[in-house]
Amino acid sequence: MKCYQAKANELQATWYVIDATEMVVGRLAAQIAPILMGKHRPTYTPHIDTGDYVIVTNVDKVVFTGNKWRQKMYQWYTGHPGGQKEEAAWKLHQRHPDRVLMLAIQRMMPKSKMGRHMMAKLKLYAGPQHPHQAQAPIPLEALSGRPTPSGAIYRPEPAPKAPKPARVKKGAVAGATTAEASAHPAAAVVHDAPQSPPPATISETAGPELTPPGAPGPDQARPAEVPPSTPAAE
Repeated sequence: MKCYQAKANELQATWYVIDATEMVVGRLAAQIAPILMGKHRPTYTPHIDTGDYVIVTNVDKVVFTGNKWRQKMYQWYTGHPGGQKEEAAWKLHQRHPDRVLMLAIQRMMPKSKMGRHMMAKLKLYAGPQHPHQAQAPIPLEALSGRPTPSGAIYRPEPAPKAPKPARVKKGAVAGATTAEASAHPAAAVVHDAPQSPPPATISETAGPELTPPGAPGPDQARPAEVPPSTPAAE
């Protein structure tokens, strides 16, 4: 059984744009990282970069749950003895608004040369504007709840299919209503042959006998029958 393996430069990368306004940092990062790695594609290959480009706007409006703005600390080293530095999340956010989200995504990526190549496809901007209009990015709506392995990708809903025209039987009545004819123009069939009116139905329950028009009713007195006149004798 053969398994598909993507080749380098075989897949065309797609550009996406996400608005990070009022989005939780960790949940948003967990949705962006699979897109950069290409795990949202069915052709994902571990040793090939099959990810897409992601543009994130309004990164200065991300939020933390609880009291993490003061409790969460970021550490780094200068490389010199005693060069360990530490800074609270709110101070780092003031100096570099995009650094908090970038570090959250970077720590979810592969720690290799390919992981650094994937991070180059992440574009963060503090504000609603970005200079990538020429790439025609597809807008994505980030999930506010728990992230899913497929990331923030939403497949477009399929276009609704046109209703099939109703089948008209051979003995169908030609008196179709105007609404049915407008809803299904193909189903509107006009028959030139005249149609006879339906026969009158008589109720099954016993009732008064029907009298022809002009005849006396049951309560009216009937005129006395006159015997036929005999011809006179010649």
